[in-house]
Amino acid sequence: MIQPTMPALGDVIERFDHVSVAVRDIRAALPLVELMAGQFRDGGNNQSGEFRWVQFDLPGAGKLEMIEPLDHQDTNNFLVRFLDANGDGIHHVTLKVTSIEAAIECARGLGMEVVGVDLSYESWKEAFIHPKSANGVLVQIAEWIDQPASGRKLEDVIGEDP
Repeated sequence: MIQPTMPALGDVIERFDHVSVAVRDIRAALPLVELMAGQFRDGGNNQSGEFRWVQFDLPGAGKLEMIEPLDHQDTNNFLVRFLDANGDGIHHVTLKVTSIEAAIECARGLGMEVVGVDLSYESWKEAFIHPKSANGVLVQIAEWIDQPASGRKLEDVIGEDP
């Protein structure tokens, strides 16, 4: 058995939360949600105004998230760059952690490259484990307090102005 030099992230992981799929058009990608029997949960434009997100509860456990850029012409937008390079597809997986600082420290202690650290919002703190450190998978580690769904309707979210 491999003995890590520091405790595994399991000590701070609350749960596996969702898989996020980058798409150019959420509306056009909805057949995937229907295939997976997803039920709309919530969504909106992110705080920085770069993208729209929509989440669906999946049967059994977990969520599927779709993210689309708000300005498809903005080549400085991380999501536009991703879609231009890769097309629609899985962007990241998200782990909900109890302490973002402890999760970052643990990941770095395990030799992983942590990027995109953003602790500027009290309600949402995140960091990413670079795909080169995670077998080609971008792993988002995030700390937030769960809130009930907003009660918005899917049509309201995907029809929202940027």
